[in-house]
Amino acid sequence: MLYSFYESLVRPVFFRFDPEAVHELTLKMLGAAGRSRCAFMFAQKVPDHPVEVMGLRFRNPVGLAAGLDKNAVAVDGLGGLGFGFIEVGTVTPLPQSGNPKKRLFRIIPAEGIINRMGFNNDGVDALVRNVELSNYRQKGGILGINIGKNKVTPLEKSLDDYLICMDRVYRHADYITVNISSPNTPDLRKLQFGAQFDELLAGLKAKQGDLERLHGRHVPLAVKIAPDLTDEELGFIAEGLLKNGIDAVIATNTTVSRKEVFDMPHSYETGGLSGRPLQSLSTSVIRKLHGILQDRIPIIGAGGIDSVSAAREKMDAGAKLVQIYTGFIYHGPRLIRLLAENL
Repeated sequence: MLYSFYESLVRPVFFRFDPEAVHELTLKMLGAAGRSRCAFMFAQKVPDHPVEVMGLRFRNPVGLAAGLDKNAVAVDGLGGLGFGFIEVGTVTPLPQSGNPKKRLFRIIPAEGIINRMGFNNDGVDALVRNVELSNYRQKGGILGINIGKNKVTPLEKSLDDYLICMDRVYRHADYITVNISSPNTPDLRKLQFGAQFDELLAGLKAKQGDLERLHGRHVPLAVKIAPDLTDEELGFIAEGLLKNGIDAVIATNTTVSRKEVFDMPHSYETGGLSGRPLQSLSTSVIRKLHGILQDRIPIIGAGGIDSVSAAREKMDAGAKLVQIYTGFIYHGPRLIRLLAENL
């Protein structure tokens, strides 16, 4: 009952204020709730619908996408809402402030969000400290950690940043996601193409093998891709994923297209667009990718999931798990329960 008033009471109040300020306040509240003895009052009962993907057992197939909790400050609070898994980050080797504010914009008529945050985070060491303080994994929760490169790192040195992050987070993660598809770090998406893509994956896979031997456990490696890809580019990416033995692919990140929100308030802002306007595009990428991969690599579907029908479209297109973010912002914790009950 606590969450039944979200859309009618809580959201209208929150949406009166700056999106990033509300984001930060919400994380503080969730972080405090997770540490409180009264955490059960904020928790939400969600039925178990177990699914096994990447050799991991998920309580249900509904996850939180990276970007909401970049520094892992609210993992326990978020875990109490019923997610089958939580992905934190994107985290970089060094702390960075990200792009200048304002950098987060609601497209309310379309239930979308445009962000150009730019991997703002406190650095990988701070994230690891926060994960170590969390009880989420000890209680059986699946935690993904999303890694990226610092803005100041030259593109040709990108692998170094990913390897640093991978080394730091390996023993604290259930899986690791390599983010090469954010539109908000200059030239980052170029890592999806050509020799750089193959070299990056080969380097990460070699590091994964070294760390597996060192720690005595296999931590799956996922790659998050953009929705703004041609069929030829998607085929090249799929070939690289298969060639290098990547454990999963997340489809998709945000889009730079404005086709679905043309002429709406804030639609002219630069950055990545998420939410309902991304739904069809991301589903199309999943369907095409699944047609190539044929279940040889599992797909985690993300982008525009704001209802049971939207999630089912992702699953029907070939996704084994789904992630939500913008839909969660617009519809609150009730969406988690609805998806978990009905998928």
